[in-house]
Amino acid sequence: MNTENKNTEYKSLKKVTGKSADFKALAETCVCLANAQGGMIFIGIEDEADVPPQAQKIGDGVINEVLKRLRDLTDSVGLANAERFAHENGGEYFSFSVLPSSRTIATTTSGKVFIRVGDECVPVGSDELTRLAAEKNAFQWELVTPFKMGINDVNLKEVSSFLKDIRASKKVSDFVKAKNDTELLEHYMLIRDGLLTNLGILWFGFPAQRGRIAYPISVQYLVYNDKGEKIRKLNWSNFDLNPKDLLLEIEKTAVELNYATEFPNGLFRKQVPHYAKEVIRELLVNAVAHKRYTISGDVFIEVYSDRLEITNPGGLPMGISKDNILHERQRRNPHLINILHDLGLMEGEGSGYDLIFEKLSRDGKTFPEIESDLNKLKVTVRSNTVDDEVLGIIDFISNNYSLTQKEIIVTGIVAQHKKIMTTTLSHLLQLPSEDRLRNWVGTLIQQSILISRGIKKGTEYLINPKIYSSAKINIKPSLKTIEPHRLGALIEEDLKYHLSSSKSEIHVRLGDISIQDVQKTIYKLVKEGVLIAEGPKKNRKYSLAKNK
Repeated sequence: MNTENKNTEYKSLKKVTGKSADFKALAETCVCLANAQGGMIFIGIEDEADVPPQAQKIGDGVINEVLKRLRDLTDSVGLANAERFAHENGGEYFSFSVLPSSRTIATTTSGKVFIRVGDECVPVGSDELTRLAAEKNAFQWELVTPFKMGINDVNLKEVSSFLKDIRASKKVSDFVKAKNDTELLEHYMLIRDGLLTNLGILWFGFPAQRGRIAYPISVQYLVYNDKGEKIRKLNWSNFDLNPKDLLLEIEKTAVELNYATEFPNGLFRKQVPHYAKEVIRELLVNAVAHKRYTISGDVFIEVYSDRLEITNPGGLPMGISKDNILHERQRRNPHLINILHDLGLMEGEGSGYDLIFEKLSRDGKTFPEIESDLNKLKVTVRSNTVDDEVLGIIDFISNNYSLTQKEIIVTGIVAQHKKIMTTTLSHLLQLPSEDRLRNWVGTLIQQSILISRGIKKGTEYLINPKIYSSAKINIKPSLKTIEPHRLGALIEEDLKYHLSSSKSEIHVRLGDISIQDVQKTIYKLVKEGVLIAEGPKKNRKYSLAKNK
């Protein structure tokens, strides 16, 4: 079955021929691809099919007419490389490229603007056009050749070191490694037509040369005490390090990022770092890789007693938000990211937030807090672990079960919440619907790591009590996981002594139970005739029925 992604679209031939033709929708698809990073459109393959229909034939006139109509319906959209294919089953289909509109905003002739987010075309409102224009400049920045500088004009030691590292990398294919030096530099977009690009100068330039490009990387590292007073400051603003060496130097020098806390672990003590090395690496790499190099500003790394804050110039890339960052993939500086990936410094295709979520889950920590606007992105990570009980159960499950990254993230969330509703879990996992949650929790249920209670949107997930028993962890009793029928009995018992009470009064007396669970159980008891509700909704009181 063909698979659509952010760069590929498959359309039936019916979309461009006959009464069902819809060139308007296809033009919108071209616009959204052009405003992202370009892509390919295949015409003649039905949805959910691998091959074209056997009897399908496509004449040259059809291809030319499709391209002509699409060019008439779009502005600043480049269409190229149209090619017809004959499948072995005898059916024909064709494809064409949509070129990225790096310098201008692509639109339909009616003035509509779209951009590709994941595998969907999303309309861009007038309030977001400024951001889209800024993103286009940022996307083009890497490939600009700002000065007439050749490879012999920069630091040849840096060039030699880069080539050596690339050829030694396990993440680079033998095909790429076999290229000669010039071909390798061209492959990574460090030179174009014999001249150094902005990316090439950023990597190989002498400090004065790096300082001339708009804008190189500068970093400030600040440490604060418990009172919020600045007690240490370092900065890297002399441009004497390439991105790789800068990242390694920060990791080496920022000793406060290596602090850890001890937790009891049976007869031993377990050290849990305030910030896992993998989390620090991904956050630092993201700050460099997704920085908007077309605006001035330092990368700030601020370490407080309870948190780490990393801020970089330029908000999240277009189409990415704090609510979809775990799943969406959008590169602002794709060639820089490609280099960092091939040098083994980052995850590569995505933002690395799936790895960050996994590592934080393993250490019983909350997920990062993300603040983004047009000019900056700030990511905050808390240093504290939720509690040693959560850490102990996650540690036991990780050591005794083979879990995927998704399953580790889910286990961490459920362990921290004790009990969590399907709607809340879907929200934390940034899933658009509860249906997709099955792919994340299904195996955990099958392995009896999690148990579920309730049905549909009322489903709750908990760590299986048998897991706690096997882990031999000294668990403190908690009413958060109390079963619904026991909670109902507890509310009945409470009202025997406190007679007529409001929902909030009952909740306060019961203590460690969510107000949502109390409310749901009270409504159920009223419906069953066990409780009587009296008074207006805002000040409603509940009491036991007389026959109770």
